[in-house]
Amino acid sequence: MTEQSNTSRAPRDTVAELKPPLNAEEFQVLAERILDNVERVLDGKPFAARMALIVMLAEGHLLIEDVPGVGKTVLAKALAASVGSTVRRIQFTPDLLPSDVTGVSIFNQVDREFEFKPGAVFANIVIADEINRSSPKTQSALLESMEERQVTVDGETHALPSPFTVVATQNPLEMEGTYALPEAQRDRFMARISMGYPDASAELAMLRQRDTVNPLDTIGPVASRGDVERLIAWARGVFVSPIVEQYCVSLVQATRVHPELRLGASPRATLQLVRAAKVLAALDGREFVLPDDIDQLLAPVLAHRLIPTRRAVSAHDRSGVQAVSEVLVELLERTPVPHSGRTELRS
Repeated sequence: MTEQSNTSRAPRDTVAELKPPLNAEEFQVLAERILDNVERVLDGKPFAARMALIVMLAEGHLLIEDVPGVGKTVLAKALAASVGSTVRRIQFTPDLLPSDVTGVSIFNQVDREFEFKPGAVFANIVIADEINRSSPKTQSALLESMEERQVTVDGETHALPSPFTVVATQNPLEMEGTYALPEAQRDRFMARISMGYPDASAELAMLRQRDTVNPLDTIGPVASRGDVERLIAWARGVFVSPIVEQYCVSLVQATRVHPELRLGASPRATLQLVRAAKVLAALDGREFVLPDDIDQLLAPVLAHRLIPTRRAVSAHDRSGVQAVSEVLVELLERTPVPHSGRTELRS
């Protein structure tokens, strides 16, 4: 079933699109405004909010994985409500059909021809709620749209709006009624994060603040679609030096030959790691990427793409997630970090 939020009817902000390009300070101010708005309804989760913004501005897709009730959907809705863009929510269920996601061609008896009726994926921000509760066939309906930003139905290709971001939530596989996401779909998500439980003070504040009102009802857009496009354009221009590019490639290639991994990171992962690092640098007020940016994003961007060997899991009596985390820590420790001066990193 699909649900369209009130913000989906926001008109395109042509005035914002005519504004001059941002500078570094304006980027920070506008991005922080969006972050502050999201954190108004997300108690004690600054990392999750920051990662959600990074993925959106890096033109990627975000996968939020955790147990029910920890705020996965709240984060997705808060991000969508903070920008004046079209927003559609899809509740993934076992009976959801691929055509509900992509759209369908319907025969118009008046004009005697087929008309394409767009599905819920035709929006700037698509909230795919509990994506792993639908069948693999329905999950695969998102593959083309997430990678190529288009939908092909009955041999005709339809472009998706720009910018386009999928924010998906999923429950752990041990939960009842879930289907594993295929490797091809996991690889299309730029990053995967976990919400985790709030600490005691944040949970207490939640009880007091949400006793009589839903915080999502109190926030509205603080940036237009044109503003988001300007943020994206600025982040694209952040400089990545050859030595940082080599560092990134070395880390990714090391996952492909590690003896405890049977599936390493793809070239798509390399591209998305660099794009996310550009946004992180811009959020920190820099016009160039540091090796530290790569280090901070390595786990969120790569972990969900890596598959450990059965031997690596069973030999040390650990879960697959633990095995992958330990491999990434090892790779960071043994991969030489560029130590060139900032002049070389920024020119």
